[in-house]
Amino acid sequence: MMQSFILPYTAVLSARFRLILQYRAAAIAGFVTQIGWGAIRVMAMEAFYRSTNAPQPMHLEDVVTYIWLGQALLGLLPWNPDTEIRAMVRSGTVAYELVRPVNLYTYWFSRSMAFRLAPTFMRSIPLAILALLFFGMQAPASPEALVFWLAATLGAVLLSTALTVILSITLMWTISGDGVAFLVSPVIYLLAGMVIPLPLFPDWAQRVLEILPFRGICDAPFRLYMGHIPATEAWAVLFHQLIWIIILVAFGAWLLSRATRRLVVQGG
Repeated sequence: MMQSFILPYTAVLSARFRLILQYRAAAIAGFVTQIGWGAIRVMAMEAFYRSTNAPQPMHLEDVVTYIWLGQALLGLLPWNPDTEIRAMVRSGTVAYELVRPVNLYTYWFSRSMAFRLAPTFMRSIPLAILALLFFGMQAPASPEALVFWLAATLGAVLLSTALTVILSITLMWTISGDGVAFLVSPVIYLLAGMVIPLPLFPDWAQRVLEILPFRGICDAPFRLYMGHIPATEAWAVLFHQLIWIIILVAFGAWLLSRATRRLVVQGG
């Protein structure tokens, strides 16, 4: 019974993952762009550290590693809705999604996971190798740090996918999705730690940042990798991710049921 339920969604995930892997030119362009932006961010942080004598919560070497991890895994950030779902909503073919003999939320979740994973897979490995060899990125702090980083990265994938599905569901009301993407993208980019590492935020912001789900996408996995979050606290990080995954999945499923209850297809 469980296998027959899971099989259609794993097939969707696999098929779309392989489909997106065909866009190699886009992956190469993204790879070069991420190298360039990573170098700019590293230079900016080096200038900051050289201009201050105040003690900082992270060493410069850790910040450099943090930046390159962020560039390698940039594609995991849920900064935009699923492009194919957006196209279906705008054309009206989203109506066909409603008659599929599958759970629509789980189906979209599988599609969105491939949407986040495939571009990241193509760019992350070569970028991480280059950063380790030439750009000052450090290896994992310990075998335990590597294991917990991998577990937290899996949690980040699920968390990011849940947020991506919510963004895609909002297309049922906004149609184009551009406004949602423009509003959400900078917020997630900032609060996930991609602008500056979250430990460098003011003390008054730390409590809020620790509660929000966005740290589980980038900041917490990266600091587990570096050993900045010790292994003794890793389970708390994973639990934080799990709670938010459950909350966001439940909210997304409820939101989708509301969206499909009274759906007016574009053009008819």
